[in-house]
Amino acid sequence: MNESVTSTPRELPRKLGLVTGMAVVVGIMIGSGIFRVPSGIAADTGNLTGIALVWILGGIVALFGALSIAELAAMYPAAGGPYVYLREAYGRPLAFLFGWMWLLTTPISWAAQSLMFAEYLGFFVPIPVPVQHAIAAALIVLVAIANVRSVKLGAAIQNISSSAKVLAIVGLSAAIFFLAPGGEHNPLNAEPMGVANWSGIGIGLIAALWAYDGWQNLTTISGEVKNPQRNLPLALVGGVLVVMAVYLLINAAYVRALPVAELAASKSVATDAAMVVMGRAGVSLIGALVMLSVFGTLNGSILSSPRVFFAMAEDGLFFRTVGKVHPKYETPYVAIGFIVVIAVIYVLLRDFMQLAEGYVLGVWPFLALCAIGVFILRRKRPDFPRAYRAVGYPLVPALFALATFVVVANALYAQFWSTIASIAITLAGLPLYYLWMWRQRRVRSMA
Repeated sequence: MNESVTSTPRELPRKLGLVTGMAVVVGIMIGSGIFRVPSGIAADTGNLTGIALVWILGGIVALFGALSIAELAAMYPAAGGPYVYLREAYGRPLAFLFGWMWLLTTPISWAAQSLMFAEYLGFFVPIPVPVQHAIAAALIVLVAIANVRSVKLGAAIQNISSSAKVLAIVGLSAAIFFLAPGGEHNPLNAEPMGVANWSGIGIGLIAALWAYDGWQNLTTISGEVKNPQRNLPLALVGGVLVVMAVYLLINAAYVRALPVAELAASKSVATDAAMVVMGRAGVSLIGALVMLSVFGTLNGSILSSPRVFFAMAEDGLFFRTVGKVHPKYETPYVAIGFIVVIAVIYVLLRDFMQLAEGYVLGVWPFLALCAIGVFILRRKRPDFPRAYRAVGYPLVPALFALATFVVVANALYAQFWSTIASIAITLAGLPLYYLWMWRQRRVRSMA
């Protein structure tokens, strides 16, 4: 049966304001990372100086990225975000590679977040592992239904969950500071600052950038943000600054509660820090906080990530059906459902908790290329309207790109084979692009 593509609207209405934009940035960035990676960073750096530098440098890198890419977001306020910027600056093949990488990482990320939610739920109610996987799959489906039903409903969930998690983390940090032992008995006072270990800091930055990742997701829903030339830059930069402040605060609380050696050895740093100062009640509090945090991240990702595939479908670089917009709810329901199916399969097949390094090495090089795209597009399209120009240009986008590639180069030196595997998987999308283009030409010739 032939279905007319004009029977359903293909435009996504602009319904999201500045508050929701910041909530998407904050809600996606503050996920499971801040409860998992601080111990690894402590192990990599070995002292307070290294820990502080990693989190400060990681925040600066993310801020410089947001300041740079906000210019592109204001220029091209359309669904797809980095996919659109790479297409305009470099052409369709590189944009397709980004979409390929996004297709690989997005459902895995959803699976990991939902599984972590189910695992922490098991802390309150004993749940067998198979049932945890079923709960995780159900969570993905339920959150997806909410986002298909209404972008405003998804936005409301995001606003509430993001505000709640920020308040909870600030409250937890305050409790640790007030309840931790004082004077010479406090680890923060007894611990020497130490000398910076730059190799360890470079490795630690990979984990930190995973924790700081997510701000770019806002750009994928640019086509649904009201007054995008104003709201997108403000939401990107403001959201990153909020997250940076929250991360520095909670890490200061961690080192106030735990010596660096214990922090480095911890399997659950937030739980151990809360246990020291609040006992069993603190552990329960952390379990609830982690569930809230990953739920907000999952909702924000489901709200934003499918828009990349919607944009690719509009360009003819993905199945046309994926670009459909629901005639009543005005949401990209096929794109959302497509990723939901893959994510649920991942959840039911296995555990996907070890994602940080591969995700950073897959996503951030494309963000660096977007920052370089600011230079390219200023040269190629000097007269294009720019409601916002990157603050600190040309230094800020250049430093962001340089810092990102230094982190990748350091990973290549320290963890050669895993880094090569990540790069190879991304580049595997290139022959797929030419295969797809051959298929498209053949379809057109047969029409």
